[in-house]
Amino acid sequence: MVSTVHAASRISEVSNDACNTMRQQGVLQKDAPVTCAQLRIVHFSYLDFDGKLRDDGEIMVMAAAAEHVQAIFDTLLKRKFAIAGARLMDHYHGDDLAAMRDNNTSAFNDRRITNGNAPSLHAYGLAIDINPIQNPYLQFEADGKAVYSPTAGSKYANRLSIRPGKPARKGMAEEVVDVFAEHGFLIWGGNWDAPIDYQHFQVSRPLAERLAALPVTQARAVFNAYVERYRSCVLSRKDQNRIAAQATCATSVERGSP
Repeated sequence: MVSTVHAASRISEVSNDACNTMRQQGVLQKDAPVTCAQLRIVHFSYLDFDGKLRDDGEIMVMAAAAEHVQAIFDTLLKRKFAIAGARLMDHYHGDDLAAMRDNNTSAFNDRRITNGNAPSLHAYGLAIDINPIQNPYLQFEADGKAVYSPTAGSKYANRLSIRPGKPARKGMAEEVVDVFAEHGFLIWGGNWDAPIDYQHFQVSRPLAERLAALPVTQARAVFNAYVERYRSCVLSRKDQNRIAAQATCATSVERGSP
């Protein structure tokens, strides 16, 4: 295992060529809620599941949140949180299921929500899926049977971090919920009842729609202020359990409370 790690991350704009490639690969549609000018690519280093330091991580997100996403992945590296891989969705032709089967960490993909017609938060570049096999999407059939996507994720049905007599497991989202929240991604799909989406972190839809309607500079300022409100709220509740404070503050910030 690598004992010392150093972040090597940067943010780049989406070039015209990259934008055209997304259109050709089905990652960007004509009616997308954001333009390429509103997106950024975060390039980052990470530790893979063998403990090897890799420098090929790429994730595309809304420009307004790019600096915070960069900070998220820098922090995951410092914490030695394992990531299987992170390729842009071009590599999978926008196929979410293929990306999940490959255990790919990703964000922007102009698609609809699962089993619905509304744009996914991924279509705004404001949802991040991390290690889908360790953190599967779980839905329930009419008879109550649990169905895992990807299917390999069924091995991670038991979400306990400590399992007597069994080795520790890497890359599970529960370890880093606080990191995502600290940088504005307050909604974790692991807290949902049905479906349950352990891999998924996002902002709220009203916030995403508001940011998408603003120029990049203004959208960035709005998102930064949103993050600061959450952080200030958590600091003001030092007397509460950390998890309880985070939950309370996430709710109050989403509702616009102080």
